[in-house]
Amino acid sequence: MGDLVVTTFLTMDGVMQAPGGPPEDVSGSFEHGGWLVPFADEDMGAQVDEWFSHAGAFLLGRGTYEIFAAHWPKVPVEGDRVAWSLNTLPKHVASTTLGAVDWEASQLITGDVPTAVQALKETVDGELQVHGSAGLVQTLLRHELVDELRLIVFPVVVGTGKRLFGEGAVPTTFSLVSSASTSTGALTAAYRHVGGVQTGSFLLEE
Repeated sequence: MGDLVVTTFLTMDGVMQAPGGPPEDVSGSFEHGGWLVPFADEDMGAQVDEWFSHAGAFLLGRGTYEIFAAHWPKVPVEGDRVAWSLNTLPKHVASTTLGAVDWEASQLITGDVPTAVQALKETVDGELQVHGSAGLVQTLLRHELVDELRLIVFPVVVGTGKRLFGEGAVPTTFSLVSSASTSTGALTAAYRHVGGVQTGSFLLEE
């Protein structure tokens, strides 16, 4: 059984929309696409490569699938961990609007997504990785299907956009697995799912 791992780039105010360029996702009149690019460096690339090395399959939402399918098949796989992984490993696409998926090794998920994802986790050899896919991630978090979050938080605030934790987020505790910083001031962190939220109090007892 493989872990389901969500990897995403975030602004300091938790936005994950369109990190790589303005055309990626302009929904909601988002005007800050490409906010990650000025902070990209070798440290970030090395961390992303290391995370991709654990992938056994990918789970993608429609929007991210279409962005990836338009770009990554054009990138040579030799010497590129990300390109090799995305172009050769199985890709499962959750969508209610796509009729078919034609990128190599892609399969469309039909029916109930949480049930299908739970079944996928039981068959994947390696990690079932989710990249981007903001809407899908919301569903996975609500159904407590995420075993680990891998985040790179960049030193920028955009104010609006799709966030990792949206309305109706399930109260959850995570445990920090690893963390580091990049040369441009981004913070990388991996968090394992622990369970519900525990509370306490600093109030003095009378």
